[in-house]
Amino acid sequence: MPDEAALLIADVFEAAGALRRLGERTANAEGLTQARWQVLSVASGSPLTVPQAARRLGVSRQNIQRVANDLVTLGLAAFTANPDHRGSPLLTLTPTGEEALARVDDRAERLHRTLFAALPDEEIRTTRASLRRLLGELDREEGGEATR
Repeated sequence: MPDEAALLIADVFEAAGALRRLGERTANAEGLTQARWQVLSVASGSPLTVPQAARRLGVSRQNIQRVANDLVTLGLAAFTANPDHRGSPLLTLTPTGEEALARVDDRAERLHRTLFAALPDEEIRTTRASLRRLLGELDREEGGEATR
């Protein structure tokens, strides 16, 4: 009899890879990379420092710093003074960055509607709830604080 948990993990990894590839194609269609799209998205709610963005995205500070620098060079974001920490400026979106994010988000939303059209909303909610419970268990296993 197969180990259902192991099969689920394999399916999640396969889905994650396929969704990353889809995200990269979606971002590329709007002149972005998926990494730039993610950093624009995480900084869109309210300005963040690079370390804060890295924690939210679960990646290294150095990786976010490189992407943030690229976004600033491209005129999609800017570093602004941080009143709470002089050495760690806040990453903010420029109007051009807000427009780029809106375009890629709109494209992604249309794609998601097509992609998930065959799945009933209740099935999506149930799957998401199961994944959220699994993420909570993983947070406990890691001894970390649930950030989701």
